[in-house]
Amino acid sequence: MHLQILTPEKTAFDGEIDSVRVPGEAGSFEILNKHAPILASLLLGDVRIRVAGKDTHYHVAGGFIEFSHNKGVILADAAEKVGEIDLERAKAARERAEKRIRNTAHVDTLRAQKALMRALSRERFVEKFHG
Repeated sequence: MHLQILTPEKTAFDGEIDSVRVPGEAGSFEILNKHAPILASLLLGDVRIRVAGKDTHYHVAGGFIEFSHNKGVILADAAEKVGEIDLERAKAARERAEKRIRNTAHVDTLRAQKALMRALSRERFVEKFHG
């Protein structure tokens, strides 16, 4: 089966796979060969792609997956492999978001909370897969 991971900036992945596990809004789920058609929204988190028994992980910042006729497309706001995430930069983003949330007088709180969630998710992803 074929999968693409697309963001506004790039094609993060495009190739043949054995399976893909995604962070669905109702919980993580896996798509295997000949899966029924599905359209689902994704949360922040880990997308695991399995090819010939080897796993590759991408961190996605929300989005959607559409799968039909053994072809899938993940449309994500952002998608990064472990080596593409700068842990220090993610930590700095978390600190900025936490500071903005504490200073609620001049900040879009919802936007700051989303930034905080993304930074925390990216940190956990790197720590989990990069050690």
